[in-house]
Amino acid sequence: MVKVLVKRLNSKVKLPEYKTSGSSGMDLMASVDIPIKIAPNTLELIPTGLSIAIPEDLEIQIRPRSGLAAKSNIGVLNTPGTIDSDYRGELKIILFNHGNKDFIVNNNDRVAQMVLMPILKMELEEVDQLPESIRGSGGFGSTGK
Repeated sequence: MVKVLVKRLNSKVKLPEYKTSGSSGMDLMASVDIPIKIAPNTLELIPTGLSIAIPEDLEIQIRPRSGLAAKSNIGVLNTPGTIDSDYRGELKIILFNHGNKDFIVNNNDRVAQMVLMPILKMELEEVDQLPESIRGSGGFGSTGK
């Protein structure tokens, strides 16, 4: 278990929690004074009322909730969103309405989930040629339908 420091920006904000022992993500809830309408094919930035401090070499990924996606066509636009270890601002979720009717976000609605992930740093080494591979430079569907 990794300790992540969290700060409520509003005393009424509920802290995220794992819903089951097997959950990989904690649900994030909207922290809004008035409901936010997300029209079809548009996005809205949803505040959570939380800021966090993540240990170095870790990130938090913001992911959609499967129930919102399946039932309401609502997703996180930049999936997965990344919260870097040195960010201390409010966590906000970029929700996108893929559906054809308005979607309303109310206070304390579960809007996304956050998953703590390790980060491996890379060191780039410039070369004149890369090693050969079976796939080569084929991409964008080159391995089949």
